[in-house]
Amino acid sequence: MTEKSDLGATERISQMSRSGIREIMDLAWSMENVNHLEVGEPDFPTPKWISDAAISAINSGETKYSPNAGINQLRGRLVEKVRAINQITCDESQIVVSSGAVEALFIALTTILNPGDQILLPNPGWPNFRMMCSLLSVEPVFYSLSSEHNFEPDVNELKGLLSSKVKALLINSPSNPLGVVLGKKKTEEILSFANSSGLWVVSDECYDQITYEADNCSIGSLDAASNVITAFSFSKTYAMTGWRVGYAIVPNSISGALAKVQEPVISCVNTPAQFAAIAALDGDQNAVKGMVAEYKLRRDTALAEAKRTGLQVVHPGGAFYLWVDISKSRISSRDFALELLDKYSTAIAPGTAFGSNGEGWIRISLASPASKILEGIKAVSELVKYKGENNAGN
Repeated sequence: MTEKSDLGATERISQMSRSGIREIMDLAWSMENVNHLEVGEPDFPTPKWISDAAISAINSGETKYSPNAGINQLRGRLVEKVRAINQITCDESQIVVSSGAVEALFIALTTILNPGDQILLPNPGWPNFRMMCSLLSVEPVFYSLSSEHNFEPDVNELKGLLSSKVKALLINSPSNPLGVVLGKKKTEEILSFANSSGLWVVSDECYDQITYEADNCSIGSLDAASNVITAFSFSKTYAMTGWRVGYAIVPNSISGALAKVQEPVISCVNTPAQFAAIAALDGDQNAVKGMVAEYKLRRDTALAEAKRTGLQVVHPGGAFYLWVDISKSRISSRDFALELLDKYSTAIAPGTAFGSNGEGWIRISLASPASKILEGIKAVSELVKYKGENNAGN
């Protein structure tokens, strides 16, 4: 008789790093009276007319399966949206509605990459990019986002990272965690590099409508025909994080494949939520403008307070984050985040949650009232000063 082996998670799952953001979040939620500045989620409610549209869809019996790629009414409206907002020209057949931008990215990577392939990822960058690679047995090759290059991809570095195994490049603008927005010149430079190198470009643009001084240049507006995949989301723009509706714009050559991949993953996106997404696009966009105006006010308030307290930060042109230099504390970003939570009841995301280049940095979410953000920046500056003075001889 064969001896029964122990059952457990596969090696690739066991080796997948847990999000450093979630570590702090879980600790923070176990405590009382915490100032939550770690979560990248709008603090605004979903606009009422959007929720009403979902309720109406339910009451009308729109509760059945939808096509894998999404209902035609929504895909048709998205053609209009990306043309007007992102300057992307595409047809309905190029749109795949997904369960948030994260699932759009996952099915895109599943479609274009084989196990053992490599993809160029930003460092620092959203940790879920790395986690997807683990699930797909794809090897991440990291490129730096650093002050030397204005926290933008450096094409010369990208060229040096190329090998026969590199099949794709992932970019993110506006950036999480940096808030950096790529302009047209830099985006054209990146596309030229990808085209000459025979790479897919996967662009995460879930903060596309949350910009301040300059609009985000969608790489799909430059070339959406051959090698560009762009992921968008309703989550941030319309405060619909829990609704889980996103979408990908893809070349016709792989649109059917993405819809095919979606079948065993989620079958289709929640049907009432898709009708809510239509309402979001058709409704009063002043609600979006109002939220963005509030994020900008919070950003400006945070920048002024950081300057007053002597903290060095990256000026965010979009998204709703503040990337803060805490290197003068002379302790690791993770230790800093844990001590800030313990001693100041303030939760932030450690920079190392976003990659090795995040050491010496933290991310503060601006998706909280200004009073809470000011309170958090004060706590950060006090801890940086205290730890720096006490560790000066180390």
